[in-house]
Amino acid sequence: MVDAPPRESGSNLRLNQRRAVILRWWWLAAVAIAVPSAPTFLDIALPLGPMFAVVVLMVGFNGHIQWRARSDAPVGAYELFGQLCVDLAALAILLYLSGGAANPLISLLLVPVVVAALSLPGTLIAAVAFLAVALYSLLMWQFLPLPVADAERATRLHLAGMWLTFVVSASMIAWFVARMTASIRERDSRLAAAREQALRDERVVALGALAAGAAHELGTPLATIAVIVGELERDAFQNPEVHADLALVREQVGICKGIISNLAARAGTLRPEQVQTQDVGAWLRDVCSRWQTMRHGTSCRLTLAGRTPTPRIVTEATLEQALINLLNNAADASDAEIDIKADWDVAKLMITIVDGGPGFPAAVLHQAGRAPLPARHGGAGIGLLLAFSAIERMGGRIVLDNPPAGGGRVGIELPVAHQAVA
Repeated sequence: MVDAPPRESGSNLRLNQRRAVILRWWWLAAVAIAVPSAPTFLDIALPLGPMFAVVVLMVGFNGHIQWRARSDAPVGAYELFGQLCVDLAALAILLYLSGGAANPLISLLLVPVVVAALSLPGTLIAAVAFLAVALYSLLMWQFLPLPVADAERATRLHLAGMWLTFVVSASMIAWFVARMTASIRERDSRLAAAREQALRDERVVALGALAAGAAHELGTPLATIAVIVGELERDAFQNPEVHADLALVREQVGICKGIISNLAARAGTLRPEQVQTQDVGAWLRDVCSRWQTMRHGTSCRLTLAGRTPTPRIVTEATLEQALINLLNNAADASDAEIDIKADWDVAKLMITIVDGGPGFPAAVLHQAGRAPLPARHGGAGIGLLLAFSAIERMGGRIVLDNPPAGGGRVGIELPVAHQAVA
């Protein structure tokens, strides 16, 4: 009893089946042209009736297989194995009617073997190869001879047929192997991207756990700072400058407490019915206003360039934090005003952030979003990594580049919610 083959990827088998269908159309077209042409151009009488019957049956068979391939029906290894066995049987019958093993086209029996070797498990490959060898051996003894009276002419025809067989076999095998190789490379590329994404997600989850612990621990020192600031304000009320500085410190402590409270309130994954949407313009204005409160001395210009109605997007704490991280990076790169532009269509929202700095280094353009970058300006170098992760998790993407006019540019694409408001 033959063991069941390991379960092959359904998509790969379906692709291989479609390629086998194309190969089958090729050789059927070649046979349909060669059979009626042989008596006229080669002066060789062939049993046209039986050969055309085989071609017609194979055309119907291949048409059915092509219909199944278009319907995206599941394809199993045994099904493709059966199709290759039918191909070998049809080729063997055509060769039996046209000289058997003496026919130079006998090498076409190798094509189904190559397709099996690139598509099927080992046991089924061995079965296809055994069937091809058995049919070749049988055709050495059982066949209808070709009626060619002139031996020298028969030799020339045989050599020409061998050349034609080599060309056809090489072309078919090269095409099929090239397509298979391209599929394997594409699959390897997708697997590498998935592994890289898994590593990034694992790193972000670890950072999230650390951030949650840090948020919990920061509550006590912030409360202590607030108490000390209050006492200092009472002692320094005679000095307006010190009083203004202490008021700024108290405001920043309040912002830090708000961030920690917001983080604790939004911790965990929201259920679908809890997901909230917000008007893009109102959300961006709110984020920019709170960011300017945190970054004293910085300014930004927000432009809403899309047509009405203004779309809505799903607003999460991670998305807001991603935008703030990008704005902080832009502010660190330049003291000039930051230009923020929002545009949209029916499917996506595009947010562009442009700063007046020196632009992104080549290493950042290549590595951003894949791993933490070297720390600068007292930061930990993880802002871009977290921003990329948050945007990609929501179905969007970030593109970094250096525009010709100078500075650095960050392009954000996000899907819009289904409903919109005027």
